[in-house]
Amino acid sequence: MTASGRPPNQLLQMLDAADFALLQPHLSTVAMARATILGEQGARQKQVYFPHDGAVSMTVSLAEGQTIAVALLGRDSVIGGGAALADGLALTDTTVLFPCTAAVLDLAVFRNAADASARFHRMVARHEQALLAHVQQSLLCNTLHPVEARLSRWLLRARDLCDRAALPLTQELLAEMIGVRRNAVSIVAHTLQQTGIIRYSRGQIEIIDAEALAAMSCECHDTVKMQYERLLMTGP
Repeated sequence: MTASGRPPNQLLQMLDAADFALLQPHLSTVAMARATILGEQGARQKQVYFPHDGAVSMTVSLAEGQTIAVALLGRDSVIGGGAALADGLALTDTTVLFPCTAAVLDLAVFRNAADASARFHRMVARHEQALLAHVQQSLLCNTLHPVEARLSRWLLRARDLCDRAALPLTQELLAEMIGVRRNAVSIVAHTLQQTGIIRYSRGQIEIIDAEALAAMSCECHDTVKMQYERLLMTGP
């Protein structure tokens, strides 16, 4: 809990007292290991999650088995909120990328709160709009930008969510996040390490020079950050 007595999720922190009171009696806190599945594409979403820390990867898959990450979510997000406002079915897979804790409540409780409070409903809608902008930017980035820029962008987003330079990332995970083969990630990671921007060891990447990494990144990192701030940090 933070000094306000609320979980350290930015959306829960932003709620006014009346709206938070709709959720508070039903919230529980869970710790989740890496690879914990929070939602499956096409399946019914049963719970809604407000991450406190860590990171959750949102991915889409083709029937042939190819998978690509379209968003990286954390303490500035709610997972399952869009499904709660619609038909209850998840549009993507959501999986814990970095171990985290989250406030959790049943989807029905979340939906009832959105029905009861127009202000809360607007905040969720604004979050879903910010998430859509995130997904759209990711797809554009993966289509048009070089591997170096895409990898740098995802590392910066992970650092923003976790507030730490050392990230528990493997090359396999990075390859899935940016939609390339592992050897492409290996080449870029080696270059970034040789220039002193990151330090890579098995299963961990440490960002040494965040400014240089930002210079390597494309505009997409700042664009997504601006959209979140515009839609969410100004209040519902």
